[in-house]
Amino acid sequence: MTKPNSFFHNLIKPFKFSSSKEEHSGDDMQNLAAQENKVFSYETLVTATNKFSILNKLGEGGFGPVFKGKLSDGREIAVKRLSRRSNQGKTQFINEAKLLGRVQHRNVVNLIGYCTHASEKLLVYEYVPHKSLDKFLFKTGKKEELNWKRRLDIINGVGRGLLYLHEDSHNCIIHRDIKASNILLDEKWSPKIADFGLARLFPEDQTHVNTRVAGTNGYLAPEYLMYGHLSVKADVFSYGVLLLELVTGQRNSSFDANSSAQNLLDWAYWLYKKGRALEMVDPALVSSVITEEVEMCIKLGLLCTQGDPNLRPTMGRVVVMLSKKPNHMEEPTRPGMAGSRFRRVSHRRPSAMFSSGVDDDSHSHTDTGDSSNYGTNNNTTSSVTSTTPSSSATAEVDPRGKRPMQG
Repeated sequence: MTKPNSFFHNLIKPFKFSSSKEEHSGDDMQNLAAQENKVFSYETLVTATNKFSILNKLGEGGFGPVFKGKLSDGREIAVKRLSRRSNQGKTQFINEAKLLGRVQHRNVVNLIGYCTHASEKLLVYEYVPHKSLDKFLFKTGKKEELNWKRRLDIINGVGRGLLYLHEDSHNCIIHRDIKASNILLDEKWSPKIADFGLARLFPEDQTHVNTRVAGTNGYLAPEYLMYGHLSVKADVFSYGVLLLELVTGQRNSSFDANSSAQNLLDWAYWLYKKGRALEMVDPALVSSVITEEVEMCIKLGLLCTQGDPNLRPTMGRVVVMLSKKPNHMEEPTRPGMAGSRFRRVSHRRPSAMFSSGVDDDSHSHTDTGDSSNYGTNNNTTSSVTSTTPSSSATAEVDPRGKRPMQG
């Protein structure tokens, strides 16, 4: 079995770091590997996946294919195999390995280990049997399996997972791509946040950083999409979109309702202001819904998707509101416009509304097929980041309303 330190040396060497900062990241990963005994031999994974059999394939995306496997001790695993053709995947592979190697939480997918063999690069995760949330939430005939109790448990679990990443992990981590296809469900239907390919560490001494847009259309906070401003509130916005999707059973990025609303957020706010909030509840929940809890979640979802990031609660506040009946919840204003509303962003400086402590970073496009398991979403683009306070980002949404094109 390869020694951890030499493993990461071989893992990183072909990627040719282009800056001293990236070289430092490589050193960090080597140090991490030396501390953790998480190295698998290639032969072990070949045997576990039956030679990467197509019958064991769980999905495929920009990173490469993911296979189900079973170790000799009986543990079931998911093996993410880096495609040799994926330039995007190389960056995300390093990022995910580095971040998840030190993250331990019941609502975050567990990275069991790593493997390198010649040009082969693989990540090994715990196997989560129910796959991803979107396979149930947006599928007729499947969504009925998600009764209100299960959906509320998912809302709570994802909230706790994000709170851990933002405040309780070794460093503040912004996921940047929270959405239904990146939430895995275990055998007890407990949620696990997955796909950390776009995640990044957040500097403790900064209120926000400026970065080029990356993520998923329909989950982007407006200040990030418009100006490239990223903070922990980015994840709060995406979480709010996910919360409203769980209540309504509708996907924001492909919203289709018989109303004048531009998206799910507008529609939800319109019904809320009319005092008709319960009309947005997924019909599949009729027999299991608890009115008081649903109304609280709708209001919380609208608060999390406020256009002004300063009006959005922190994940700490979100978890508190979910754990007990809040005596007072702020009245939400109209949500920020997520996704395809903006065609092009100029290089002007941001207005006061978005000048500090801003958020989100989900932007690419909507999911297709069975490619979402273990972060194999082939619609996710990587990003190049900068901490220069005066820089701003440009993004143009593809005419098909999906992939953002970087300026």
